[in-house]
Amino acid sequence: MKLILSFLTVFFLFFQTGLDALRNSYAKANSSNANTEAFINIAEKQSGSDVVTNGYKAAAKIMEAKIAKQNRKSLVKSGATTLESIIKNNPNNIELRLIRLSIQENIPKIVGYRGSLKDDKTFILNNYGKQNATMKNYIKRFAAQSKTITDTERATLK
Repeated sequence: MKLILSFLTVFFLFFQTGLDALRNSYAKANSSNANTEAFINIAEKQSGSDVVTNGYKAAAKIMEAKIAKQNRKSLVKSGATTLESIIKNNPNNIELRLIRLSIQENIPKIVGYRGSLKDDKTFILNNYGKQNATMKNYIKRFAAQSKTITDTERATLK
């Protein structure tokens, strides 16, 4: 069954643009190890070097620790360092902030990579209205399952 699901996911994502494929795969990545692996594979195959694509590649590195047998700490550290560097150079990019927020929400507390949850949530909520329809929809989909964004805050995302 996993093989069929993986095949269908890859087939579906083959016909999407690179960034759309990354976004869709990322949104499902946390739901199972197979989806995590599919996201990592898609991220590794991306040839783009724009900041958002690199942000997803950094997220893939962090998420690889979820399924890796060894070197988990170094994967998280490498991915987090890269993601932080990208965000430092592009602090107003809402998608990068969304990536970091979702990573920090889902990473185990013991790892200690949770320092920007409030800042990223505030930034996303304050800049939501300035986004195009595609990004607004992406943010709403994320907010619907977010552990950090409250029901009241979700209601403001129209």
